[in-house]
Amino acid sequence: MSMNIQELHKLTGKIALVAVEKALYSYDLLYSYVVPYELEAVVSAGKRVTVPFGFGKRKLNGMVFSVEEKEYEPASIKKISEVIDDDAYMTPEMLNLAIWLKENTFCTYYNAVRCILPPVLRNTGKLPKDKTEKIVRLTGNETEDKLTPKQKSVLDALENNTASVKEICYLCSVSSSVVTTLIKKGLLEELVQAPTLYDADKAAQIYRRDVSDIILTDEQEAAFNSLINLFKSGEARCALLHGITGSGKTSVFIKLTGDVLKTGKSALILVPEISLTPQTIAIFKGFFGDNAAVIHSGLSMSKRTEEYKRIRAHQAKIVIGTRSAVFAPLDNIGIIVIDEEGEQTYKSERSPRYHVRDIAKQRCFKHNALLLLASATPSMDSYQKAQIGKYTLLELTNRYSGNNLPSVYIVDMKLERTMGNNGNFSEALLKGLRQNLENGEQSLILLNRRGYYTYVCCVACGEVAKCPNCGIALTYHKTGDNLCCHYCGFIQYNTNKCGKCGSRFVRSDGTGTQRVEDELQELFPTARILRMDADTTMTKGAYERGFGSFGNNEYDIMVGTQMIAKGLDFPNVTLVGILLIDNSLYAGDYLGYEQTFSLITQVVGRSGRGDKKGRAFLQTFTPDHYVLRLAARQDYRGFFDEEAAIRKTLLFPPFCDLCIAEICNVIEKGAVEAAKAFINIIEEELKQISPIPIRVLGPVKNGAGSINGRFRYRVIIKCRNSPVFRGVIKRSLIKAHTDKRFEHCRVGAWFDNS
Repeated sequence: MSMNIQELHKLTGKIALVAVEKALYSYDLLYSYVVPYELEAVVSAGKRVTVPFGFGKRKLNGMVFSVEEKEYEPASIKKISEVIDDDAYMTPEMLNLAIWLKENTFCTYYNAVRCILPPVLRNTGKLPKDKTEKIVRLTGNETEDKLTPKQKSVLDALENNTASVKEICYLCSVSSSVVTTLIKKGLLEELVQAPTLYDADKAAQIYRRDVSDIILTDEQEAAFNSLINLFKSGEARCALLHGITGSGKTSVFIKLTGDVLKTGKSALILVPEISLTPQTIAIFKGFFGDNAAVIHSGLSMSKRTEEYKRIRAHQAKIVIGTRSAVFAPLDNIGIIVIDEEGEQTYKSERSPRYHVRDIAKQRCFKHNALLLLASATPSMDSYQKAQIGKYTLLELTNRYSGNNLPSVYIVDMKLERTMGNNGNFSEALLKGLRQNLENGEQSLILLNRRGYYTYVCCVACGEVAKCPNCGIALTYHKTGDNLCCHYCGFIQYNTNKCGKCGSRFVRSDGTGTQRVEDELQELFPTARILRMDADTTMTKGAYERGFGSFGNNEYDIMVGTQMIAKGLDFPNVTLVGILLIDNSLYAGDYLGYEQTFSLITQVVGRSGRGDKKGRAFLQTFTPDHYVLRLAARQDYRGFFDEEAAIRKTLLFPPFCDLCIAEICNVIEKGAVEAAKAFINIIEEELKQISPIPIRVLGPVKNGAGSINGRFRYRVIIKCRNSPVFRGVIKRSLIKAHTDKRFEHCRVGAWFDNS
């Protein structure tokens, strides 16, 4: 029998399929590597390794997806260099999720891996020991050295307070070197403080109860029985619990979780905002103690690692968290709850662009678990699926306390202007605030825009101060006296003169939460006012401290952005004021009406949750708009019917899928031309398959157009998300990545699953 030369040189050994970091989409594969004899005992699927890659054989990290015994030619295959991990941190389920992300979100394998792994493991790090946080405060010493303006601003900002280095750098728009210099001068001292985020055990004492103590209303009991029967079916099922604000959805979650745990299975509870986790954590720890773990981006690296370890060691059977918690390493999942499931924060805004709902479905299929979606304002997509029977629909139409929903008053701000009131507060709202202060009751003021002024304009030449990277108006922040871009984070000092003509005649306008806070303090000097927005909650523990203090009645009025609008339960809040809601209503996005309805409904629902009647004042310049009228009545079904009719006519989700392709270039013309070229590539690919119905829109400028110095143009494709169409997009992206017309562009695509 004859054998060719190649067959004589073949060997048999272990071959690992490895996803390699930094691989471009056009050549992203699972690459084959030989497992050297000395590493055979330690290389396995789910571990990170170091491998030589490319002609230069540079060393890159990779993730092993599988290992099998097979023949190979030594001359054509490279060897694994070393193994990074002692344990396999990616389970078979997680590896399959990474493959799903690759196929459905058009990301690379390793981007999917990085998304799933805890942050400390995303490069070459290993699970570390607990770390500490640098805190600084004034020493009280004096110096004869001349201080720079930046150094003075740091000292002024600290006064009698302590702050983390990160916080003081943000507030004063300085680098950490300024703080280091002040420490060397003896004007600041550095404290080492463990990052104590939240005294969960202390907070849990408020809710310390047994699950058997929960008494459900007849309506809740009916929903619970339906859900527990779905769970006991042993099949992957999905249900939508639609309940008005204050209807007691959380009590149903807790009782379901208790029954699921009795069967030996685990539970995953997802919330949309970090701001909601403190209260949710306290409630669940009150019922389940240390059996509940927490995962969200606000945790310190060490705390997040500690929780990750507890979950892997089966020391916690319940995980509570935000979007990233959907990848928690839980085994034997029985139920996944997505609370406030219609919120946009459940969508990842960077590659891989996934929706938590889709990942949760994949995990429920794997574990034959129950997926429970819940909200007072569910997404149009979920409610539509419930209407046609794809999800089981359960509804709670009454408040758990038996109280009525708050009375909502729509205030016409046009009339206020004609009466000479040019302020941000109507007379009716001011009267309500005054009454609440007199009665010792609390109030919420919602304005979904942070900062002080929203733009600064030159009176002489009309120039508006804009971000040099993004081309949008800079927002003035009184704290730090600077102008900030809310897209890329660019900051410049406020010079009080025009950057174009040099004129000192500049004016500021628009309203943000900082300005509202100041106005309220002037109107009600004795009121205790708390502001909750991205600027005041950037440090660890800020949410817990702020909401905890408000819950303890240490403040009279809370001013905030959308983070105060949902999920929070403060029994002493009897008044809600909503400012400048028209900005949201006319945002120019097909989701604008849905998001506005949800925001109003949710924040109004924070009022009157205790024994006292609640009321809300909705200020607007378009008082007759149907969205505002329906939101005031908390009429979700009425809104759904109106919005569904419009979307069906215009062909928008949930009556189609949207695929978004985005092309970025530092030169605007290059971005436009590349976007048009991408449409041509898609059309060529479509010619190679059987006809499928699609509509292509664009290219259109994405929002501000330029972000971080890159012009962004989008192509919007109305389609059906199918394997055939995903194949078209995948091949189109690969062609674009190898086409010279896209040489200086970034090209990506994703499905906009709202």
